[in-house]
Amino acid sequence: MQKKSYKQIHKNILTWYSQYGRVTLPWRNTQSAYEIYLSEIMLQQTQVKTVLERFYFQFLEKFPTLKEVANASVDDVLKAWEGLGYYTRARNLHKTAQDTQGILPNNAQALEQLSGIGKSTAHAVACFVFNEPLPILDANVKRILYRFFAVKEANDKKLWEMAYALYDIKNTYIYNQAMMDIGSLICTHKNPLCEQCPFFSLCQGKDEPLLYPTKKKKAKKPIRKRTLVIYHQNNQYALNKNDERLLSGLWGFKQEEAFNITKNMTELGDFKQHYTHFTLEAKVVLVKNKEQKKYFTIDEIHDLALSGADRKALGLLEAHLI
Repeated sequence: MQKKSYKQIHKNILTWYSQYGRVTLPWRNTQSAYEIYLSEIMLQQTQVKTVLERFYFQFLEKFPTLKEVANASVDDVLKAWEGLGYYTRARNLHKTAQDTQGILPNNAQALEQLSGIGKSTAHAVACFVFNEPLPILDANVKRILYRFFAVKEANDKKLWEMAYALYDIKNTYIYNQAMMDIGSLICTHKNPLCEQCPFFSLCQGKDEPLLYPTKKKKAKKPIRKRTLVIYHQNNQYALNKNDERLLSGLWGFKQEEAFNITKNMTELGDFKQHYTHFTLEAKVVLVKNKEQKKYFTIDEIHDLALSGADRKALGLLEAHLI
C-alpha cells in the first residue's frame, strides 16, 4: 500500500493524546523493559481495568524483576497469574524469562523469536522501551484501520500494510499509545464517537463505521457436562496436575465425562464456568477413596494454582465443611 501524507492526522493525534491520552497508566511511566513487556502480555486478552485492579501490581510485588520470574518455578508463576486466565501466557512468560536469563533483547526482530511474543507485541516492546519506530497491530488498532481505509475484510498481511501506511514514524511512541486509546475510548465496537475522533476528517468509513470490519457470526458455544470428583481421606483431598493445553500446569480435581453418582457419595452442588470456546457445566461430588496419588489439606490447596472451575469446586467443598 502506497504511503500518503497524513501530516494533519498525525498532528491531530498528538493534540488528542496530550488532552485525553491515558498517560497515567503505570507502564507508560517507566522505562523498565520487564514492566512494559509484562503489561503487554497481560493486556493481550484482558481489559486494562482488570489488569490494573487485580493483577499487574500484585504480580510485580511477587516478581519485581524478570530475573526473579526466571528463578521461580512455573508453579509459582502460575499461582501469581491465577484468575487472569489464558495460562499459556504465564507459561510463555516463564519460558521467556529463563531463555533470556531475565534480560530482554533490545529489538523487535529478536523479541519476536521468544515464546508468546508475536509481531505486534514485539513491536510494542521495542517501540515503548527501545524507541524502535514500528507500528503495532492489536485489536483496537485493527478496528481503526478497517474503518479509516473502509476495508471490510483483510488478512494479516493487508492489515500490516495499512498499519505501516498510516503510522507516524517521527512520533511512533505517542502514535501507538494514542491508537490503543482511541480504539478503546473513541472508535469503539458498537457506538463509535466519530466526530470526536482525530481521524475523522480523512476517515473513509465515518459515514457507516459499523460496516467495518464485516462482523463474523458468533457460533454458539458448545456445552461440556462434567462431574468434578473430589476424592478425600483423613481430611485431605486429591488433586491432579493438568496436562491439557488450556490449563496445563494448573492443579485440579478429577474431571469425569460420564460418572455414576451413587448413594455413598456426597453431592456438593453444581456451577457453570465460561471459557472462550465452550461452557463447562459441572456437578461436584465428594468421594472417599485411598487410591489417588496426591492428597492435600485445604490450606495447602489454597497455595496451589487452580483454574476458575476448580476454585468454584473448592468453594463448594469449603461450604460443605463449615
